[in-house]
Amino acid sequence: MRIFTLLFFFICILLSPLYSSVRYFIDSDESYSLNDTIILDDIVVTGTMPKVNLRNVPMSISVVSGNKITQRLQPSLLPLLAEEVPGLFISQRGVMGYGVAAGAAGGMSIRGIGGSPTSGVLVLIDGHPQYMGLMGHPLADSYQSMMTERVEVVRGPASVLYGSNAMGGVINIITRKQESDGSHKSAQFSYGSYNTLSAELSGGFRKSQFYTNGSLSYNHSDGHRENMDFEQFNSYIKAGYDFTDNWNSFIDVNLSKSLSSNPGTVTSPIIDNDADILRGVASASLENNYDNTSGAVKLFYNFGTHNINDGYNDYSSFIPDYRFRSNDQMFGASAYQSFSFFEGNKTTAGIDLQRFGGEAITKFPNEPARDSTQVDIHLNNVAVYLNVQQTVMDERLTFNAGIRLDHHELNGSEWVPQLGLSFTPTSYTSIKGILSKGFRNPTIRELYMFPPRNADLKAERLMNYEISLLQMLPEIGISLGINLFYIKGDNIIQTQIVEGRPLNVNSGEVENRGFELTANYNISEELGLSANYSLLDMTYKIIGAPEHKFYVNANYNIGNWEISSGVQYLGNLYTAVRPEPVTENVWLWNARVNYKALEWLNIFVRGENLLGEKYEINIGYPMPGATVFAGIGIDL
Repeated sequence: MRIFTLLFFFICILLSPLYSSVRYFIDSDESYSLNDTIILDDIVVTGTMPKVNLRNVPMSISVVSGNKITQRLQPSLLPLLAEEVPGLFISQRGVMGYGVAAGAAGGMSIRGIGGSPTSGVLVLIDGHPQYMGLMGHPLADSYQSMMTERVEVVRGPASVLYGSNAMGGVINIITRKQESDGSHKSAQFSYGSYNTLSAELSGGFRKSQFYTNGSLSYNHSDGHRENMDFEQFNSYIKAGYDFTDNWNSFIDVNLSKSLSSNPGTVTSPIIDNDADILRGVASASLENNYDNTSGAVKLFYNFGTHNINDGYNDYSSFIPDYRFRSNDQMFGASAYQSFSFFEGNKTTAGIDLQRFGGEAITKFPNEPARDSTQVDIHLNNVAVYLNVQQTVMDERLTFNAGIRLDHHELNGSEWVPQLGLSFTPTSYTSIKGILSKGFRNPTIRELYMFPPRNADLKAERLMNYEISLLQMLPEIGISLGINLFYIKGDNIIQTQIVEGRPLNVNSGEVENRGFELTANYNISEELGLSANYSLLDMTYKIIGAPEHKFYVNANYNIGNWEISSGVQYLGNLYTAVRPEPVTENVWLWNARVNYKALEWLNIFVRGENLLGEKYEINIGYPMPGATVFAGIGIDL
């Protein structure tokens, strides 16, 4: 496999494909040709800071554009991100739906950091944290393509900006905004293998300073195994008002209801392990943008209800007479303002406030008197941060330094530093280095819920050291990116047997090193190629993180036809580490064909795992073989 890694590296250098994972388009509603190139002045949004140039950001940031999301022709965002972003891996278990609790997938890791369930990678919507108040992790089924303008992924610790849970990195989903006056309406319907149906309706309207966007979707699949049904309803609405060229605001609401079943492993099937999950997000934002200062005040509220039946084996004499029920909330407020005190300077100060928690109950439907509360608690977190960016030498050299003081009600205060340097010797070359700290507070689930609970847990911590190079050759449509990183951490929370019972303890360590390559090559107006590769060398192996992840994609446009095909390789993907390691090595081939039959009508077909590979990501949960879907898209 080391030979494979070296060969891929030299192939990338020789073919010089174009760096695509930082591709960013200002207006995702506009059509872009294949030979769009990247310059280092492209703008990225870091969620809790104003927009900044890519050349001046010391972190590694991948941007998946709205154009890429539209081309994917899939309701969920996550499969696309797992392909397009090096170092990011997201576990799956079936044709649609990730599920929750036992047997669930949707675990996210960046460079081997994330946890299971995911509490070390922070998911944001427009900069607002999305993890559940009790469980402390995001719910993978909530993140849909229909509401998304683009996605920005910070690869590596970003706790100085985002606090706890950003220990491995950040996935920031940026929602759509109607930019031009008038209205638009669109719909997409698809049907395919295992009675899998997806239907989406969306629209937008703008008149002068006021705009609104909205969408509805329904997804259903019988699943490729018995008792693996999945059904989901999603709705989203956003309304905004641009008061002046310098001041704007918006409010939005997103609701998602998922019904999923867990069939258990193939060797130990489960009956009646069903989950009924409602998740909601509401937010409001007021932003300002001037030449020498910009900032925002944001409010958000996340909530959810979880109704879960644990299920039972058909050969078991014990059928549970209890049910798990919970409701959780998270309220947050943030404010930041950036100032340019002198030439080349951008100094940002901010404050974050969060209150999160909820109630979990063991319900006995036939004996209400036995109902008991597992936990009923809310915790507070407050943080202040300062980030200073200074550019010198005719904007060729940028220094970046940040510090955060994060105070958790139980765990106390945590200082989080970050130092970065960016050097741009030419307009198309950028060399970066960063030293950053990541940390994660234990969740309410780890502290107080279920048998491994331990109220004495401390925060996890790690340090990240990274250098990177971006090289653009826009005159021939070529660009490259390479990142080398080393991560060292301790106090990682693990479940061990202590005095005969399972207990969460701060006994784990992490030591990961590796590199990431990204590339893209616009051969012509009609044909474009992209590729990425990541090597992850883990001293302490974890489940759900491949040592090798490679993806190459070709996109061809001719007349009214668009053909896209991608191949992904996962090497040494750990599905178990104890008592003996179990790994998977698999090649996955996906393809999509889209035909523009009329100005307003598209007809498409897509296939996944077309090689029919047999493999598992969650051990005991075989993935489906080849699947095919067909549908139409209507745009008015």
